[in-house]
Amino acid sequence: MLVKEFRVVLPLTVEEYQVAQLYSVAEASKNETGGGEGVEVLKNEPFDNFPLLGDRYSKGQYTYKIYHLKSKVPSFIRLLAPEGSLEVHEEAWNAYPYCRTIITAHELSGEKLKLREVVPIDISNDTIRTSDYKADEDPTKFQSQKTGRGPLVGPEWWKKCDPVMTCYKLVTCEFKWFGLQTRVEKFIQDIERRLFTNFHRQVFCWMDRWYGMTMDDIRQLEDKTKEELDKQREQGEVRGTKGE
Repeated sequence: MLVKEFRVVLPLTVEEYQVAQLYSVAEASKNETGGGEGVEVLKNEPFDNFPLLGDRYSKGQYTYKIYHLKSKVPSFIRLLAPEGSLEVHEEAWNAYPYCRTIITAHELSGEKLKLREVVPIDISNDTIRTSDYKADEDPTKFQSQKTGRGPLVGPEWWKKCDPVMTCYKLVTCEFKWFGLQTRVEKFIQDIERRLFTNFHRQVFCWMDRWYGMTMDDIRQLEDKTKEELDKQREQGEVRGTKGE
């Protein structure tokens, strides 16, 4: 089992991040969908009386998605995986600012807390793959026309930012397959870091697109995005992140 807590510093308020994250999830989903693969949204609806984090949160938005990933996993997994198995079913209860995905929560047992590795992510200075780089999603070059924030330049750029917040993403991986467990768990955690880094670069660099949107605007965007995703999966080429 691998347990990692990714920490992403962002020049946003906690309230802004709710809109920014949901907007960016919708847009990024479209970038990853096409040619029979990508994101399928089955449910996106409010929930109530579902206790989370010791009953501190109980209402919010529930989503159920299927990620069709055949081309997005390494070749050694594609060779061994049974036909139809390269799908990830994700349930999430978003009671912002806390979100529970599948069965993972931040209130770790003592045993898991000892296993946890803290991984800081610097969206400005961390190295990303050449294939992932886009000049218009580079925090060292972007400056928001609406807020004046950015570019994010230099080490510890967050010390010069106001507002600033930290997003905590806890990922627990347990893959029970003798001979492959260590390799697959490491791959999953590596891809999570890659996704969190690229996604939060987009969150910041797309600021002028989402800044000023309301949650009603976001729900309308999500409804429209679901229709677009359904169409994209059935046509065109595979898009977005590729496996090796």
